[in-house]
Amino acid sequence: MSFQTSALILSWFAILLLALVVSGLIRQVHALSAGGGQRTGSLGPPPGSPAPGVDRLAPDRRRPVVLLFLSEDCRTCAEALDEAARAGPGGVPLRVLYAGAAPAAAADLPVGVDARQAELFESYDVIVTPFAVVVDRTGLVVSAEPVGSRAALRDVLGRAGALPGGGTVPAASTRQAGDPT
Repeated sequence: MSFQTSALILSWFAILLLALVVSGLIRQVHALSAGGGQRTGSLGPPPGSPAPGVDRLAPDRRRPVVLLFLSEDCRTCAEALDEAARAGPGGVPLRVLYAGAAPAAAADLPVGVDARQAELFESYDVIVTPFAVVVDRTGLVVSAEPVGSRAALRDVLGRAGALPGGGTVPAASTRQAGDPT
């Protein structure tokens, strides 16, 4: 067998292998776009379910509380933490939770920060950060959703402030001119 024949056979084999790989990728893209890759349930606990550990996190049950799940090495989480600091203590009570260690910047915040809360991440089914859970005065989950921007967190805080006994969201947490999010 000559060199040219061997190279031609090897080329056809590589083309066939590449075609199989592309075919598999096309099937995966089709399955994802058709919803086959999505989770069957929603993220976090369903609305109306009891909020795990809320008595420990928010002992003052006169107002709703927002639990903000963050990760130390997430850039969007750093922005959410900054927005939480802007919301401050005058608005809806807010607890910031980390599965591991909290960043050093979190120590100076006017909101409660709890580090090493991996069990709560599991209890609340948090698989993506930043993630916010609104809990009403009775200890039931009102909403649970990812918050991928400052505006999304402000929206969650605004909705929590509109709940009975929710208080007001301070002016610093409202969208300001020039804010890109």
